[in-house]
Amino acid sequence: MSDWSRAKLEDLAKPGKNALATGPFGSSIGSRFFREDGVPVIRGSNLSLSVGERLVDSEIVFVDEEKAQEFPRSVARRGDLVFTCWGTIGQVGLIDERSRFDRYIVSNKQMKMTPDPATVDSLFLYYALSSPECIAQVQGVSIGSSVPGFNLTQLRQIEVPFPALPEQRAVASVLGALDDKIAVNERIAATADQLAGALFQACPSRAPRLITEVASITMGQSPSGETYNENGDGLPFYQGNRDFGLRYPGHRIWCTAVTRHAYENDVLVSVRAPVGAINVAAETCGIGRGVAAVRSVEHPHVLLHALSSDPSVWRPYEAEGTVFGSINKRQFSQLQVSWPGESVVDVLEEQLKALDDRLRQVTKENRTLATLRDTLLPQLMSGRLRVKDAEKIVEDAT
Repeated sequence: MSDWSRAKLEDLAKPGKNALATGPFGSSIGSRFFREDGVPVIRGSNLSLSVGERLVDSEIVFVDEEKAQEFPRSVARRGDLVFTCWGTIGQVGLIDERSRFDRYIVSNKQMKMTPDPATVDSLFLYYALSSPECIAQVQGVSIGSSVPGFNLTQLRQIEVPFPALPEQRAVASVLGALDDKIAVNERIAATADQLAGALFQACPSRAPRLITEVASITMGQSPSGETYNENGDGLPFYQGNRDFGLRYPGHRIWCTAVTRHAYENDVLVSVRAPVGAINVAAETCGIGRGVAAVRSVEHPHVLLHALSSDPSVWRPYEAEGTVFGSINKRQFSQLQVSWPGESVVDVLEEQLKALDDRLRQVTKENRTLATLRDTLLPQLMSGRLRVKDAEKIVEDAT
């Protein structure tokens, strides 16, 4: 890999007009133009700093076809990359075969690039731009103080590793194999979650029960900020919905002076907007003031689905507080949940446990795969690791 060169993005763009372009100016494609269907719009919330999330288009807004046609330069199609230019700069997305749509419009705070397929592989370029080295390049040239910015001129000058096209495809294949396995596991997890939810809903003998009759509640508390870290010191610490995943929180922050704990299989509930978002503790952890831990020793899996099966339980608290929704311990203790009768609750617990255990297994595997991908990515892009060696590592892991 010592013969790898480097190239600027402007030299890797497809020849012709609008291969590198910004979104529409100002508010010309603002919220007043959003519709329930039409041409999808990529905003900052649809991009991520996480490598595996090439495009988050499960929740997306649309504009009508007439409005979209006003901005031909801002059209992005499969194979194109999208960048945030105001806000969370360093975010990059890729429109590929996983994307829901063939065509998008990028918003006024995004930019897009159409790579030259004769020169560069789009997936390789996505991984290169997602590497710590390239993210540091982008963030290092940011403008603005309170809101970081990044413009098209700066984007053109970003440099990436540039091996021959076959080598690019080999690198993309190695990293893509890990992401493909992660995607398969995510589908398995989603299916297990849906089946468990359906099983709970099908239970015929449910009746309202006061939450304190079936579980205990611990409200979170936030220690002083200097006790937090990102280095793994102390216990994993969850502050709210920001930390939540499909079922289990991601490790983002640790705390060395936890004052309120949650334990394995406790149901974690967001008590500040959005009230009622739910995850499960996979280990002993700390909880901040945005989270409550709800525990049932005998029926933790039934409790999980009792709290998550009916979103209307949380609706009265979505507008509590001066600005954001919230629920306090007194209000939480007065909640009623739909609870199975004594004759079926033990059997239902075992059935739900089997499905939840499967979900937990693939979630744990995905964390391992994502860690491996994130470890291999900078090594491959810097030339410290040969593709053949990486292929062997991935083969053993998958």
